[in-house]
Amino acid sequence: MTSGSTGQAEPGRGEKGGVRTALAGLTTRGRSFLAAGVAAAICAYVLGQADLLRVGLLLAVLPLVCAAVLYRTRYRVAGSRRLSPARVPAGSEARVHLRMDNVSRLPTGLLMLQDRVPYVLGPRPRFVLDRVEAGGRREVSYRVRSDLRGRYPLGPLQLRLNDPFGLCELTRSFATYDTLTVIPRVEALTPVRFGGEAKGYGDGRQRSLALAGDDDVIPREYRHGDDLRRVHWRSTARYGELMVRREEQPQRSRCTVLLDTRGVAFQGAGPDSAFEWAVAGAASVLVHMLERGFSVRLLTDTGDSVPGEGADGFAGANQESADAAGLMMDTLAVIDHSDGTGLSRAYDVLRGGGEGLLVAFFGDLDEEQATVAAKMRQRSGGALALVLDSDTWVREPNAPAGPMDRTEERLRMLREAGWTALSVPRGTPLNDLWRQADRERAGVVTASGEAAS
Repeated sequence: MTSGSTGQAEPGRGEKGGVRTALAGLTTRGRSFLAAGVAAAICAYVLGQADLLRVGLLLAVLPLVCAAVLYRTRYRVAGSRRLSPARVPAGSEARVHLRMDNVSRLPTGLLMLQDRVPYVLGPRPRFVLDRVEAGGRREVSYRVRSDLRGRYPLGPLQLRLNDPFGLCELTRSFATYDTLTVIPRVEALTPVRFGGEAKGYGDGRQRSLALAGDDDVIPREYRHGDDLRRVHWRSTARYGELMVRREEQPQRSRCTVLLDTRGVAFQGAGPDSAFEWAVAGAASVLVHMLERGFSVRLLTDTGDSVPGEGADGFAGANQESADAAGLMMDTLAVIDHSDGTGLSRAYDVLRGGGEGLLVAFFGDLDEEQATVAAKMRQRSGGALALVLDSDTWVREPNAPAGPMDRTEERLRMLREAGWTALSVPRGTPLNDLWRQADRERAGVVTASGEAAS
């Protein structure tokens, strides 16, 4: 995936200010020459030394001539930027390709390219181009990398023009810029089953579940390409035009990923914080379920879903699943803590939904919020809760572990409500917890079956 932008600059055509703009472009060397020339001229006048006056005039005039020539130079340069890729996981590198085209009839002098990048992406890249012939082009590239997800602007590209003596330098900026999106890391997950209650989860190859019963008997107008064997002759005779039976309506397997973003539920910051782990975990589950053919929905504690989803709030499970995944990844790239303190809004959304798999990433839960989370399980076909206890994430690695009574009590409340609930220790891979949840769920189902028999 690539992204690019183009623009043009005319380094020789100054902005308003004329001479002032040219003089402002004098470098330290040029200003030194000018000051030395003026000083030598004054000394020559005071001492009556004609030779010294000639030297002073030469030193003073040289930077002024360079500034005038540089200012009056007429050539046009077009620049473009291309990102490869434009969306990159945190911790991975993206390459930025810069291209400069001399679209004028004159060769350029010494050029220096400088691209503006945020400090989190690395140092500001600079390139020196000795000479670009008329109609010629130059291509350079540099790498950017960020451990923090987000959207980072790149640009605008700046072009600096120098004279051969280095006495004057003019800078022109292109107007265009690009945006690099750093998305959460996505961990590959093992295909597992979470028991029979997760309707439609199956073995991962079941893409849709047909509704019970025969084909919908409500006919519709014949369309080009319809199978003639589906012609409904009784309706055709009634309406006087060819009518066909509707195809059976498929019902997609659904999965809702709930991400707790409450600021009070997480402590710490940075790439290794509990909140960043939860965001990366939600991204991994969303991608995994989309690849398995599920219709997925990303939900937060505020009750908000990803904008642009389908009419029923779910997205994916078809040829547009890649677009749905990209949309959700873009949302997770910039998601931040919410100001809310409860999960009631998310519960209201889930309460009105249908059956399906529910995967939740919770932060710290007090007794009240644990009760709300437990009630979310009522209408879900299957439910997995991953609870991140912030105390275990902010504690030093060698520090003694604190009491786990509160966390265990919250997990017990969720399990009694039917959740498969797990505590998330610091640094644990999501796939290990994913498989552990499958084993625990299978153990519960087996135990229930033995008890029933």
